[in-house]
Amino acid sequence: MKKLTFCAFLVLFSLTAALPARGFEPKFKKLVLSTDFDTEGAAAADFNNDGIVDVAAGPYWYEGPDFTQKHHIFEGQNYDPESYSISFLNFTYDFNGDGWADLLVCPHPGQTGYWYENPKGEEKLWEPHEASIELANESQNFLDVDGDGEPDLVFNRIGKFGFGKPNKDKPYEPWTFFQVSPDDPKYQHYYHGSGAGDINGDGRVDLLEKDGWYEQPESISATPWPFHPFHFSDAASHILVTDVDGDGLNDVITPMHCHLYGLVWWKQIRAADGTIDFEKNELIPSDPADDFFPKVSQLHSLSLVDLNGDGIDDFVTGKRYLAHGSNGDINPLDPPVLLWYEIQRTADGPVLTPHIIDEDSGVGTQVWTGLINDDDRPDILVGNKHGVFVFLSE
Repeated sequence: MKKLTFCAFLVLFSLTAALPARGFEPKFKKLVLSTDFDTEGAAAADFNNDGIVDVAAGPYWYEGPDFTQKHHIFEGQNYDPESYSISFLNFTYDFNGDGWADLLVCPHPGQTGYWYENPKGEEKLWEPHEASIELANESQNFLDVDGDGEPDLVFNRIGKFGFGKPNKDKPYEPWTFFQVSPDDPKYQHYYHGSGAGDINGDGRVDLLEKDGWYEQPESISATPWPFHPFHFSDAASHILVTDVDGDGLNDVITPMHCHLYGLVWWKQIRAADGTIDFEKNELIPSDPADDFFPKVSQLHSLSLVDLNGDGIDDFVTGKRYLAHGSNGDINPLDPPVLLWYEIQRTADGPVLTPHIIDEDSGVGTQVWTGLINDDDRPDILVGNKHGVFVFLSE
């Protein structure tokens, strides 16, 4: 084999550098757990401690790996898809430290939220414990806000935006709410959207809402947190924080309106004096043409996940089916599409490519991503007005 000249090597290197990193091409096996409307959120964990991941969807949990055996968590019902359930988002965690995964149910916005204690293998209803009164918002986030290694819940109470913190030493007591905003009537029951991530690069998690971001100070108890106004969205859902373009600065991904059309990613721009601004990049316009792809409205939940194993976070979203019934919003009866956006970084900038996963499921107010089976490839779980669905990456 002839040796490459230095010039030829530079050409080959530049061509290779221009190509985005690629992992595997994910394909999905769809499992239909239910076609009833029980919940608009779902989550996964090993609830019976048999080493196999199970699924919780509102009032029920389904035994893995085939999810055909269903158990009650609390007394629920099948709801009319033209109405609403009492289960909007579901999160799992061992809240009382007994080694068994419990379930947090974010209720119809503004009602009291409860976490349900795992009965440790007994076939009975799970005991509810109050997490928070006035648990509002339609897009909560569950993650470690203050860096203590324990997850917190980002939401708003009536007139207040912040996060709730479980008491690790006294798990059965109601959670402490840390208010990060001034009192503001805009934070009502159905306030749309929240996000969390390090915007300014100081190593602390900041909180986002549709009109700006709250900078976490040295003390989480300092109220209000410094606010940086920026209009990210007219009505957000989950506001994602990730470095889209690989420049070391976290960017923002959000629907422009979670009941209409519109999806954007905001590139963070840092001025010489450190001032932070954002530049709009449109993925789905607010008024897409008939032949636009993907023409999907009501993107009422999003989740960050590296679906193709290339080391760069992608994200999953889709249409919330019948969000406000068959006569609400825009094109409510369009196919309930589930899709993911592949994020690739090239020499010419990031490329975000949509891929359709399914056209008969969609999302609810939550889309869960993580490991369900044992192949180390992220899977997807949704519960909504169309049913409960697992998508196993193959």
